[in-house]
Amino acid sequence: MNTHRSLFGLVGVSLLGLLAAAVPAGAAPVASRYAPRETFAPFVMEQPSGAVRAANGLPGPAYWQNRADYRIRATLDPTRKTITGSVEVDYANNSPEALDVLWLQLEQNLYRPGSRGGFAEGGVAGGYTEGMTLDAVELQVGGRWQAVTPLVVDTRAQLRLPTALAADAKLTLRLRYHYAVPSDAFGGRTGWLTAKSGQAIFSIAQWYPRITVYDDLRGWDPLPYLAQEFYLDYGNYDYWLTVPADMLVAGSGELQNPDEVLTAHERAQLAKAKASDATVMIRAPGEVGPAAAPRPGGSRTWHYRMENTRDVAFSASAAFAWDAARINLPGGGSSLAMSFYPAESAGEARWGRSTEYLKDSVERFSARWFRYPWPAAVNVAGPAAGMEYPGIVFDGIDDAGKTLFWITAHEIGHSWFPMIVGFDERRHAWMDEGFNTFIDTFQSDDFNRGEYAPKRDSEYAPGGGNPVDEILPVLADPTAPPILSRADTVVEQWRHPVTYFKSALGLRLLRDEILGPDRFDPAFRRFIAAWAFKHPKPADFFRAMESDSGEDLSWWWNGWYANNWQMDLAVGGIAPFPAKAGGPGSLVTVEARDKLVMPVTLRVTFRGGATQDIKLPAETWIRQAATQIPVPGATPVIRAELDPEHHLPDKDRTNNVAIAR
Repeated sequence: MNTHRSLFGLVGVSLLGLLAAAVPAGAAPVASRYAPRETFAPFVMEQPSGAVRAANGLPGPAYWQNRADYRIRATLDPTRKTITGSVEVDYANNSPEALDVLWLQLEQNLYRPGSRGGFAEGGVAGGYTEGMTLDAVELQVGGRWQAVTPLVVDTRAQLRLPTALAADAKLTLRLRYHYAVPSDAFGGRTGWLTAKSGQAIFSIAQWYPRITVYDDLRGWDPLPYLAQEFYLDYGNYDYWLTVPADMLVAGSGELQNPDEVLTAHERAQLAKAKASDATVMIRAPGEVGPAAAPRPGGSRTWHYRMENTRDVAFSASAAFAWDAARINLPGGGSSLAMSFYPAESAGEARWGRSTEYLKDSVERFSARWFRYPWPAAVNVAGPAAGMEYPGIVFDGIDDAGKTLFWITAHEIGHSWFPMIVGFDERRHAWMDEGFNTFIDTFQSDDFNRGEYAPKRDSEYAPGGGNPVDEILPVLADPTAPPILSRADTVVEQWRHPVTYFKSALGLRLLRDEILGPDRFDPAFRRFIAAWAFKHPKPADFFRAMESDSGEDLSWWWNGWYANNWQMDLAVGGIAPFPAKAGGPGSLVTVEARDKLVMPVTLRVTFRGGATQDIKLPAETWIRQAATQIPVPGATPVIRAELDPEHHLPDKDRTNNVAIAR
């Protein structure tokens, strides 16, 4: 039979019953919204675990996903502002089911009159172009090409297969298409604008028909494009872009034919940049514009290749200056940081430091989380500012200083979420934006000894302030949606505060206050490595963090993610030990007065000025709203304070301190 030993080393005396019965003199009941069974209710995961998605949150032994390899040939006409192209897709059905249809995404149809996205935005997004026209669709059947008539439904097209595609089988799809590139004035994630030189800058994305994801949870998942982002399978891409000869083309991946499209000087400077930690100018701002020596006329075709990616994008302009520097990757090897920008963006205070920001961000993200997998990371000044694609990001012509650093680090950070870890941005925008904003916070702290720190991405004080105070208006607003809302239902008022800021702060609190870096960081890295180039869902993340950390975090997922609960922890009073406690000491009553709880530090101050910190776990409130903390010792406690370092989002800090009478 075990001999009971009481809390805090008081041998042979059980304080539990005594302390539960003790009430501080003069204490009055305080209204509380806290209900332990609600806060600590089991958190129901949306997706089941099994052989495909394991109970530990990692891919299971039967995990599968389909694959699409693309060969794209497209021509940009800068005068007519059009893209005309053809695509061949080798599609592998790795699922256990036969597929009798394919679904395509045609995001350019967002700009058509009457698009669902237009209605979802109150008409703002629709009516600017005729969208993407499919001129021909063919399938290779038995070695011969067979025409298929697409059924276009808003931003999707269904292709009914003449013969079902068997499990573990492949097919080749061929398409011809064209569309008008919308102006940047219309908003969106792609477009064109005119630089001060009079030359257009094109940032081109969603520019080819893409096969929708077929996965183990929903089958085909062709959500209409309502201006949320993307969910795509992985594959290899070869793409050829024909543009006027005076244009530079910046694209995802690696240029395959530099001898055909670059001058001898540009090739020499590019080779120098690949070996340089300092930024090397490849095409100087003075070589841009009407006074610059013209490049040969006609057109040129740029060939890019990118492997193991879910998408590619590009930018093209005759207005571009171009610089680059080597990125040093963990374990040896390198990538290349490159920036393209018009002459008006040049200068040390502006885009002259873009490549420095890009290089440092990729190096630090690689060292801290997961090695960057691609041959280049590109930052482009132009339209569609603040938008990311694999290996290339679009930022603003006027961005400068800390704004340019912050947006560069954030957009290239998306290389990890969702480009490497393939989150479904259409449904779970909080995962790619929140996870990326989370890793941003470390980069802002680390770059050049904190030159642009801190950044916590709050809607209320983006460059400073305490983030746990800045989140309080979001938690207090009854109209604020929970993080786990469907992305399309989160209105603009709440998109940034919830999808970015609250999601990122939730990870900082989980790391810094709940688990600690020693448990969080290895679990987070393992999750990234296990799901690299795959499709994790929210439940996979929740399970992975619980399994690796050894914690049931239901109370945290319930309070911060599934609900928009507030926290109000309080010190209810200080009293001496009851006479029968067997020794001197003080009792500090701590209370939960609202639904959200967290681990918290209780700092007690003794008569004479000495202090002691006591770490209280979340389970302090698992059975009751008020708990009495024994502090043994002959010297009485005269002051008690919860969260003395101000780390938690407590809505009422006036009740965090009590003074003994």
